[in-house]
Amino acid sequence: MQLTDGDRIRGLLGAYCRLVDAGDFAGVGALMADAVLCADDGAVLATGAAEVERLYAGLVRLHEDGTPGTQHVVANTTFDEPAPDGSVVATSTYLVFQAVTDVPLQPIITGTYVDTFAPDEAGPGWHFAERRFGIGRSGVLDHHLTITL
Repeated sequence: MQLTDGDRIRGLLGAYCRLVDAGDFAGVGALMADAVLCADDGAVLATGAAEVERLYAGLVRLHEDGTPGTQHVVANTTFDEPAPDGSVVATSTYLVFQAVTDVPLQPIITGTYVDTFAPDEAGPGWHFAERRFGIGRSGVLDHHLTITL
């Protein structure tokens, strides 16, 4: 089987979902080690592994099982033409479901990720260079985030 660049990038998007859903914020930090995380207006939220880990640990509530009780779904990913430096922008829709004690399974937030991926210098892989979070619709986030949106 031959993986395409799109397959590799979608693999990074999936890895992000699995790490967040597991409550592995150190893993999210490592995945985003070379990235800048921004709000959709470009305001910088975190840069590098340690800041990304602290951001998630400070924003996302963990429950009895050590996870946020979520299931992130990323879909409808489209790719822009590569930039002269080889980077690629991917725009995806996200949907987050949550079920925790006394709260049934429900969708809690939707939105858009606009991710810039840079090619790895050492090989055929890619890494996150920037992520912009856009919020679409939201439901009850009290059991997921420590802040109010």
